[in-house]
Amino acid sequence: MKTTRLSDEPDTRSPAGAEVRFMMEGATGGMIHCSLLPFQINKAVMLQSMSFGMCCGHGEIWRDNGIDSFVTTLTKGASIDIQPNAVFQYRNVLSEPLIFICMRMPSWPDNSEAIYVDKGKWVSTV
Repeated sequence: MKTTRLSDEPDTRSPAGAEVRFMMEGATGGMIHCSLLPFQINKAVMLQSMSFGMCCGHGEIWRDNGIDSFVTTLTKGASIDIQPNAVFQYRNVLSEPLIFICMRMPSWPDNSEAIYVDKGKWVSTV
């Protein structure tokens, strides 16, 4: 059995630009705590083979799977999914950090998993 505690400082940054604190990693996936600074807009990316679910604070996320393309307003407690090969970009629209928890499946291989997309919904600030 594992027990973890969030570090005071980020462990790394996601390819999209969010601050990442590792929570739990297992054989079939992992859980991370992410945060965006006030008014931060992350880079648009696509993940090649993994999907993940997010439980969010307040912000917005744009998702485009080649069939549907839309912006979802995130509110505290909202959960969304991102499937492999869907382009996504998220932003913090408030003056306080946007905090969200991600469940990744499978485990994160390395940063080559993420492909940067030239044109997102918004202009990135990171």
